[in-house]
Amino acid sequence: MGLRLLGLNRLAILIAALLAMPVAAAAQDDPRVIPPPKAQKKLPEAPGKLPTVPADRIRGLDFLFGALKAAPDETSARHVEARIWALWLQTPSDTAALLMVRAKAAIDGQNLDVALKLLDAVIKLRPDYIEAWNRRATLYYLKNDYGRSLEDIHQVLIREPRHFGALAGLGMIMQEAGDDKRALEAFRKALAIDPYLEKVPEMVKQLSEKVEGRDI
Repeated sequence: MGLRLLGLNRLAILIAALLAMPVAAAAQDDPRVIPPPKAQKKLPEAPGKLPTVPADRIRGLDFLFGALKAAPDETSARHVEARIWALWLQTPSDTAALLMVRAKAAIDGQNLDVALKLLDAVIKLRPDYIEAWNRRATLYYLKNDYGRSLEDIHQVLIREPRHFGALAGLGMIMQEAGDDKRALEAFRKALAIDPYLEKVPEMVKQLSEKVEGRDI
């Protein structure tokens, strides 16, 4: 049952419970929108604690995406986002987790080629690991290799169509390629999933005026 069907009191209790969960500090730095290279944020490490949501991963994500769409304000949305990123970053493979840590260290040290090789290894080991694809898409973006970045974004969205970070990244690439119509479409899809997605509402407004014109 969707969160929209919950009564106001139950929704208030749900949001309060989400805000009471411990927020993984590392997850707060997750890049929700792929910024230009000079503004690239540090990529997050896997959090030490996962959110208290249904034990089944799919059910847990469904629960959190419902809470994200129903979040009453930006602060609430940020807490729910952190829970989602925590689940996306989780991997049952210790080897994959170690390679991701090393890839992050390489990125922090501006060794993008080394980071790419490490992420290649993660994807070969765990092709179902969404965040390895998403992280590599970000690196290809930073290297201005938009073709490969789009290919990896496609792989992310096949596995998780609700990945608001990948959709926002798709929008940015389309915008830089001069395809404002497809950029607007991608940004709107991202915003439909996460109404408080950072910077995206402004992008949607600007592109809407550019593509569809101002309302008279």
